[in-house]
Formats: sequence, C-alpha cells, structure tokens
Amino acid sequence: MNTGAERKKNLLFIIPGLSAGGGERSLINLLTGLDYSRYNVDLQLLSHEGLFMNLIPRQVKLLPLREPFSTFSRPLGASALALARKGSVRLAANRVLYSLHNRIGREGGKREQRSWRHLSRSFSRLSKTYDAAIGFLEKTSIYFCVEKVNAAVKIGWVHNDYDKLELAPAFDRRYFAELDHLVTVSRECANVLKMRFPEHSGKIAVIHNVVSPRLIREMAFLEGGELYNRANGELVIVSIGRLHEQKNFELAIEACRKLLDRGVNVQWHVIGEGPEREKLKQLIASHGLEERFRLLGLKANPYPYVQQADLYVQTSLYEGKAIAVDEAKILQKPIVITNFSTARDQLRHESEGLIAEMNADAVADAIARLAADASLRQRITSKLAGQQLGTEKEIDKLYSLVEGGEAG
Repeated sequence: MNTGAERKKNLLFIIPGLSAGGGERSLINLLTGLDYSRYNVDLQLLSHEGLFMNLIPRQVKLLPLREPFSTFSRPLGASALALARKGSVRLAANRVLYSLHNRIGREGGKREQRSWRHLSRSFSRLSKTYDAAIGFLEKTSIYFCVEKVNAAVKIGWVHNDYDKLELAPAFDRRYFAELDHLVTVSRECANVLKMRFPEHSGKIAVIHNVVSPRLIREMAFLEGGELYNRANGELVIVSIGRLHEQKNFELAIEACRKLLDRGVNVQWHVIGEGPEREKLKQLIASHGLEERFRLLGLKANPYPYVQQADLYVQTSLYEGKAIAVDEAKILQKPIVITNFSTARDQLRHESEGLIAEMNADAVADAIARLAADASLRQRITSKLAGQQLGTEKEIDKLYSLVEGGEAG
C-alpha cells in the first residue's frame, strides 16, 4: 500500500576537514541549502577542527572519528608507539611510511596519492549503506568514497584545474572508474578533465559553487565600525585565500611595493592562514611593507572586510572557480584577478573587473588604473549590482545526480 510518503534518502559527504578553504566553504554553503525534508545527511571528516565546524547545519550528523584512525592521526611518535602497544605492528609501520611519503618529493598532490595506501589501512569500511556518497574534494575524499563506503551512487568532486594539482592521472584513473559522476566547478575545469580522462567524459558534470547573496549581504554588515583605519585617502585592497603557493601572495606583495613606488597610496590586507605565513612575513619586511601589507589571519566572517574595501584582488596561480571572487562580485567590488587558466570562466574582463597577466607589473597596472578611474569603478559596480549572482539553484543539479539522473 502506498502511504504517499517517500522514504528520505541517505547521503554521505566526505571531506578531510573544515578549515577555511574554498572547497570547505562551498560544502558549508551547499549543506546550508539542502532540503532536509528529502534527505538524511551524514558528514565524514578526518579532523574535527577548523574554522567552519560551528557552521555545520544542525540537521547534519557528524560521524565520529573511529579507531584505529583516531590513533593513527596522532603525531608520528605517539601514534606509532600506541599502535605497536595495541599489537597493530603492521599499522604502526604504515604510520611511519605514511609520514615518509608525505615528506618525499615537492609535489604535494602526488605525496597525498602515494600516502593514501598507508592511510587507508587505518579506516574500516563504513557499515551503513547510503543512497549516495559524495567525496567533496579531490584526492583523499574521493579515494575514501570509493574504497570505504557502500553507496548506490558515488560522486567525486574536483574543485580545481586538474592539470595544476600536480597529480598522477594514472593513480586517479582507477578511482574515477568507480565513480558514477565526476563533478567540477567550471566549464574550463570540465574541459581539462575530459581531455585528461576522455574515457570518463560521459560522467563529468559542472555544478558551480553555491553562493547566497542574501546571506552574504546580511553577514557583510554584522560588524560595525571602521575595520581598516584609513588615512589620507588610502585605497584599501583585500584578498582572501590560504597562505599557500597556489594563491601567489608573493606576487601581491611585489605589486604592492610597485604601487607605492608609483605614488599610489594603498593598504593591502590578506584574510587567510597557511604554511607560507613566515615566508610571506619575511618578504613583506624585505620590501618595507609592514605598515602597508598585512596578514590578518582567519576570519569567521570575512564579508565586512570585503564590504569596507575598495578593491578585491586575487593573484592565484590557478583556481577552479574561486568562491571568494564570486562573493566579492555579490558585494559589488571592482575586482582584479590574474590570468589563470579558468579566469575567463570567473570574470568578464572590463565589465566585472580586470584580468591581469601573471606578473607584478601587470597587477599593479590594473590596480592603478582602477584607482585613477572613478568612472570605471562605478561602471563595474553598476554592472555587478544589476546581475543575478545567486547560485542556490545549483543544488538542483546535485539532487538530479543523487536521484540517478544527469546534472543538466
């Protein structure tokens, strides 16, 4: 007998953690917009720390960190010793090998691939069967989804230009073969995947990052007062990103120095944290920019900083589709981005902002042009104000994949 009520489907999302990255922020936005009358949602993290942990919607069930992984994830010495004392000598050896593989070679992506076979032995297969499992970030999330989850539909997500991730396609090919769908965040990223994995072209779909203009605008005015202590008509620039080689903040520092040398009165602020902090601090000092180029660290709510800035600048070496740029567009900020491979998927040059070649002179030129041309800034702001920039409907594409259809 049909009761008229459909069974809620069970979904699992997998991501290593919820630190302040674009992929992590994209997941929080997606989870916030999901229809929980239709889906039960579990979330598997490999770390229960990070700036976005308190933003997980209450309807989401956070799965516990289970043994032996919780012991495996401790610092090397303590982990290996504890595992050996428990009689897990082979797993203790894998813990040592995991650390070694994470230190060998310069290409971080390949290190993560090589180390997976050792990390994977610390996970048992999840006992629950899901209607759909989503590995929401390239590499480990996808490998876990394929090897450790029982699900009718398996979906992998790639948030960057695959060719810039320094990965071994041969390693990923066997995992992608086990996925029902391979999602990425822009047309250009999809083209790269289709070129690199032509045998999987039919399962590649584009789902843009979910952003909510209403929520972003509300959050942009939650902090009162002047955040930047402007003086003498300074032009305030803000950038958001992990302090990582990909974000190319060395170029931003050099561009800042060039602007000041030309007499353009700027202060530049970076919101984010990461492994390059000390290196960047030294570069800032060597250019004499301690009072002009500031690393602000992580901010749970970065939107007031964007709202109060004059320009948003992204100097990345590569991106899939930078969610911070989409958010700056929503806040109607003139934008400068470097000409990374997916830049023209992200921004209309001269209409929504300026795309500069990837060198300090070109970035400084673009910023100086916007600083000097009030009519250009106003034209860009007016263009952005007239656009429908919300992407909440992108969630419908995920629903379609989960239900056995196509993303459309």
